Amino acid sequence: MTGTTTPSSSNLSLSPSQRETIQPNPVGEFLQETLALTRRLFIQLQRRPSTLVAGVIQPLMWLILFGALFQNAPKGLFGESQNYAQFLGAGVIVFTAFAGALNAGLPVMFDREFGFLNRLLVAPLTTRFSIVVASAIFMITMSFIQTGAIVAAGAFLGAGLPGIPELGLIAVMLFLLVLGVTGLSLGLAFALPGHVELIAVIFVTNLPLLFASTALAPLSFMPSWLQVVASLNPLSYAIEPIRYLYLHADWSFGSIVMQAPFANISLGGAIGVLFGFAIAALLVIQPLLRRRFA
Repeated sequence: MTGTTTPSSSNLSLSPSQRETIQPNPVGEFLQETLALTRRLFIQLQRRPSTLVAGVIQPLMWLILFGALFQNAPKGLFGESQNYAQFLGAGVIVFTAFAGALNAGLPVMFDREFGFLNRLLVAPLTTRFSIVVASAIFMITMSFIQTGAIVAAGAFLGAGLPGIPELGLIAVMLFLLVLGVTGLSLGLAFALPGHVELIAVIFVTNLPLLFASTALAPLSFMPSWLQVVASLNPLSYAIEPIRYLYLHADWSFGSIVMQAPFANISLGGAIGVLFGFAIAALLVIQPLLRRRFA
């Protein structure tokens, strides 16, 4: 037909350099898909803001109630902290980020059960891993919002406020912890049969990991077997460095932040453990995700 040019003939009429300019850009398409899926999660949050509100109120209640419960404790009972609210602040920050990341698989699980995930899997996506990356970006953003509220409330309650370098380092440690836990939660969302099983795993995992860490009490308060367990808990490797940064402005990466039964853990060593935990979690879930996406 006259006046009509097929795509193939138009491409043939272009020079090689022009044809290269219209080649698909996998990186750009991956970013576009990830941003679109992330935007969808934030639209869901906008429609149900109670999720974010509850995620902020609950740790604040922990900070206020537990801080008041031990406000008359003798000075020096909780290490160098001036009061229990200052001691508890780091634990509440880390546990809030951990609990939120542990729930990261629930939206994916509900998408599975309602059939939306199947639509994504048959869509012409550049890579289906954009689904996982979008969920991770959303959860990390949520964790930072909740953490900001807790840091502000802790400063108001007498826990103090770290400086800009310390806050930056705290953000790095929370990022590594949330990234690893989010990866494991998303792996469970694809491995378990339904949301009932995922919620059961969350309930079974949540509080035991809290009490088997240094969030509520120092290592010196614990029996020897629990000291070993707490020293192997990834949460402790985020709690103790954050607690140290709250109390010391003259820190260095060689500063000892935790005296574990088997070794003294430095600030740099704790960050290394969190980095290793995040990498290990992402490597563990990759084969499962590849099978599911296939």
